[in-house]
Amino acid sequence: MCLGIPMQIQSVDGFVARCTAKGAEREVNLFMLQDETIGVGDYVVVHLGHAISRMSEEEAAAAWEIYDAILAAQDGGRLEV
Repeated sequence: MCLGIPMQIQSVDGFVARCTAKGAEREVNLFMLQDETIGVGDYVVVHLGHAISRMSEEEAAAAWEIYDAILAAQDGGRLEV
C-alpha cells in the first residue's frame, strides 16, 4: 500500500521544495502543482518525492492522527517519511 505523506514546505527554489514532517526533511518536486501558488508554510501531500496536492494544516494534522493510530496498533512502529 502506498501512502501520501503530509509535509510542510520550509523553502522553495523553482520546482523544488524543502519539506518537513515529524522531524524528517526531504526535497520534494513541485512540478505536478505548477499551476498552483505554493509557498513556505503550505502543506502538501508527498508521494514518491513529488507533491501531488495541496492540503490545509487541519487536513495534515488529521492525516497524521490516523497514521499515528495505525502505528500505535502495530507494536509501536515508526513511520519513516
